[in-house]
Amino acid sequence: MSIFLKIIWESLMQALGSLRGNKLRTFLSLLGITIGIFCIITVKSAVDSLQANIVEGFNELGSDVIYLDKMPWNEDPGDNYWKYAKRPDPSMDDYKAIKRKSKLADNVSFTIFTGGRTVKHLSSSVSNAFIMGSTYEYAAIQGVKIQEGRYFTQSEYESGTNKVILGFKLYNELFKNFNGIGKEVKLFGQNFQVIGYLESEGDNAFNFINFDDVIWLGYNSVKKYINVKEESNVGRMLNIKAKDGTDIQELKGEIAGIIRAVRRQKPLEADNFALNELSMLSEVLDSVFKVLNIAGLIIGIFALIVGMVSVANIMFVSVKERTSIIGIKKALGAKRYIILMEFLIESIILCIIGGLIGLILVYVSLFLISLAIPFKMSLSLLNVTIGVGTSIAVGIIAGIIPASQASGMNPVEAIRS
Repeated sequence: MSIFLKIIWESLMQALGSLRGNKLRTFLSLLGITIGIFCIITVKSAVDSLQANIVEGFNELGSDVIYLDKMPWNEDPGDNYWKYAKRPDPSMDDYKAIKRKSKLADNVSFTIFTGGRTVKHLSSSVSNAFIMGSTYEYAAIQGVKIQEGRYFTQSEYESGTNKVILGFKLYNELFKNFNGIGKEVKLFGQNFQVIGYLESEGDNAFNFINFDDVIWLGYNSVKKYINVKEESNVGRMLNIKAKDGTDIQELKGEIAGIIRAVRRQKPLEADNFALNELSMLSEVLDSVFKVLNIAGLIIGIFALIVGMVSVANIMFVSVKERTSIIGIKKALGAKRYIILMEFLIESIILCIIGGLIGLILVYVSLFLISLAIPFKMSLSLLNVTIGVGTSIAVGIIAGIIPASQASGMNPVEAIRS
């Protein structure tokens, strides 16, 4: 063990000596390693950060929830728009049928979305407000958290009373420095009592629904002021949550049968609806991220090959300059594997130095990018490990031939040279 540590120490000193003695040559040689690691890890870190932010935004959808919609989420809307445009929107009739007939669904909710409304409180107002009207079960399915106040009571929902829950950002814009719970806001020309506001969702740019800006009403309240059946700028969503232990595919089969019956579709007629789930989005995103990672890997590999050749040249020069020393060591009894390890570890150390410089540049770049975009990018420990591991692998490949050449020298001939 002590011999191995001594070899590592001597190799480190030799590598640092190369850096000090031939600064420009060594810098140019390590540049390829630095650029290669920078390309690979920057792209991978950027993709990982992007993926994490998107997945976090989509997690509010729920992995055990099915979404009834016109169009499947795993197809390009631009390519297939006209194929699905004439399909009927999810409706209250669909909701009632599922709620009445489904044995595998734990909960069902129907929700409408619309914008372009102004909400006021005294002199404060917010224009183009985003309104959501949901059936009573929505909170149980989506798990939206109320920071202060309460949810609608069953009687408030059934009677359609003018009660409202506000998103965190909207609430703070209307009630800047005082408690707005129990106060009234003006919406649709009517007074609505604020009974609560939601927890902040933060700055995630990929939230599926931006609850920070929502005006949330019960469905029976909002339908008194909006024509929910015919108005064209109303979005509709129907969510079905599976019972614990229920296979999501079995639930989809049951729901498909119920919807086909309520829409009176013939046996051989294709479904005029899509049943979507979170995994469909994940599959689409995974394929996109895979392509981006491959692109970064290809660019990085070319740079690493250049760096590998440069480090190999350094090691060949190092072997030539220390030929007589190698001969003396072998004449004094140094084993072949010791000489081999000495040069191999030196090569690895040089590549690790280049890789660490690359990782520092990655960290700085991701920090600066995070300041300019609406979500955070970071360098994970896993990607640091990949960067260092890649540097070690490159060092082994670059140094194996020079190290083998050094370890195979005849001691007498080496001393004479």
